[in-house]
Amino acid sequence: MSDGVVDLVVVEQFLNTLDERAFSWHGERHTGHDELTSVQALSAWLEAHDLVGAGQELRPSDLTAARALRAGLRDALSDDSARTAKALAPFPLTLAPDADGGGLRLVADSGTPGLGALVETVAANVAGGGWSRLKLCASADCRWAFYDTSRNGGGRWCSMDVCGNRNKTRAYRRRLAD
Repeated sequence: MSDGVVDLVVVEQFLNTLDERAFSWHGERHTGHDELTSVQALSAWLEAHDLVGAGQELRPSDLTAARALRAGLRDALSDDSARTAKALAPFPLTLAPDADGGGLRLVADSGTPGLGALVETVAANVAGGGWSRLKLCASADCRWAFYDTSRNGGGRWCSMDVCGNRNKTRAYRRRLAD
C-alpha cells in the first residue's frame, strides 16, 4: 500500500478510468466506458495500484469522491479553472513532517482511502513541473489522458498514429474541399 506520492503514471491511469473515446479505427468502433461504476470497482482499482490494502472497506461516498477527483483533474487538464477549483476543494493539502523527520512533505487528507496519494502526486508534480506534461488528447472524440514525451512539451495527441493522423487527414481534406 502506498504511503504518499505515487508515480504520475498511476494518476494518468486513474484519469483514464473514464474512457471517452468514441471513434472508429481500422473498422472497429471504440466506445467509451467508466471503470469506476461501483464501490467494488473502485476498491479493485485502488488495490490493483497498491493504493489501499486488500479488503479495505470503502463506502459509496468514497466512490463519489473518487469520481469527483477524477472529474476535477480532467477539468484541470482542460483548463476549466472554475470547475477545477470547485471539484478539488474537498482535497486540501497540508504540510507535515516527512517520515525521516528531517523535512516537510505535502499531505492530502480527503478522508477517502487511496485518494490522498493521488492528490499528493499531482501537487508534487505541479510544483516540480511534471503536471504540465500530463494532457488530454486534443481530439474531441478521444480525450484520453497521456504523458507528453515530446521535446518541447507541445504534444497534442495521445497517439500520432491514431488521433494525430485522423485529425491531420481531416484538416487536409477540408483544405482540398475549399
